[in-house]
Formats: sequence, structure tokens, C-alpha cells
Amino acid sequence: METLWMIEPWHWLVLGFVLLIVEMFVPTFASLWFGAAAIIVAALTWLLPIELSVQIVIWLVLSAVFLVVWFKFIKPLSVDRTKAGLGGSVIVGETGMIVLQPQPDRAGVVRFSVPIVGAAEWMCRTRGEIVTVGDRVVVTDIVGNELIVSSMKSQAVLNKNRQIQ
Repeated sequence: METLWMIEPWHWLVLGFVLLIVEMFVPTFASLWFGAAAIIVAALTWLLPIELSVQIVIWLVLSAVFLVVWFKFIKPLSVDRTKAGLGGSVIVGETGMIVLQPQPDRAGVVRFSVPIVGAAEWMCRTRGEIVTVGDRVVVTDIVGNELIVSSMKSQAVLNKNRQIQ
């Protein structure tokens, strides 16, 4: 019965590498830190005679510390910052297609052929103009997280009037 509770350093090493391999297939950066902690416990148990309960506590503490450091300090540095500092001028003037018709009481959805500022579909509204699914629209303004769109036909009329003046 006593041999069941004998964990050798190589057990920790195998656990660590298995968790690192799991991380390759489940890219959440969670099992990575448990695996790294297990590898460190393996190294410590090779160097020092540590009881099993202490090994488990060390593994749990290291895993928790690695997770906290990852989510608190490292992960925020890796956030995609392509949206940072981009004003409305990036989206205004882009053309897309209505995939969900905007109604007076709810926003519609416009889809762009290429993602713009990180998204291919955006919530949209019009300023009293009626557009239907499939209509090509131009972004004229941004209000909060919603785009204000106008049909290509009305934009053509506006541009023609501007040229006449």
C-alpha cells in the first residue's frame, strides 16, 4: 500500500510534459502553467527529499501563481491593439451589404467584404432611410458601437448635388 503513494520525480516530469502536450491541442494557456509547475516540482524533488503532501502543495501554489501572473500581467500585454487609436475615419466611407434590416426599434447588421477594425459585421442604423437586406450601403457616421449607414443610391444623389453646387 505504501508504494502507491510513492511519487518519483519522473512522475512529475511526465505529468508536466503531458500537460504541455495537451496545451498544444487546447490553446487556452491553462494547462501550460500546470505543466510548468509540475516540471519545477520534478526538479525540486530531484534536488531535495520532499514529502508527497508538500510536493502537491508546491505544485498547486506554483500553478496558482503562474495563472495569476499570466492573467493579471502577461495576457493584457498580448491583447490585439489594432483598434487602439483608430478614429471613426477608418470606417466612415466604407461600403457594405445589409444582412439584417434595421428597424426603428432595433439595429440592423451590415457586413463588409473584408473585416474592418477587427470585425466583418457591425450593428447599424439609418437616419430615417429605409434599406432592405441585400442593399449596398455606405457608412456615414458612428454613434457608440453602431454605424450609421445610407444606401448607395442616396449617396450617389448627394454626391451629384454637391458637384452641381
